[in-house]
Amino acid sequence: MTDLAAGKCIPCRKGDLALTDAEIAELLSQIPAWELIHADGTPRLQRVFKFKNYVEAMAFTNKVAMTAEKEDHHPLMVVEWGRVTVQWWTHVVQGLHKNDFVMAAKTDGMV
Repeated sequence: MTDLAAGKCIPCRKGDLALTDAEIAELLSQIPAWELIHADGTPRLQRVFKFKNYVEAMAFTNKVAMTAEKEDHHPLMVVEWGRVTVQWWTHVVQGLHKNDFVMAAKTDGMV
């Protein structure tokens, strides 16, 4: 099993293919806290993180933002009191790419 959290995002280009269902299933098994959802017809990885208060939720959000900027791959994040919902997917492939799984694993390491 590869260590996804140690991976790096690679730039995606128009024409790159999204992962197949079999590839998604294999990678999803390496990040068991995440769920596969579909929003606007696009598969996404989603996880809800819970915190004691709003300040902790914001501190986590800022950690994710700094890593996302460094990797040049940015999630959808919804911040609420004591809760942050994070979604990863790749716009250019209109679905999931290995980068999304790398970033989900990195996100897991931030709590």
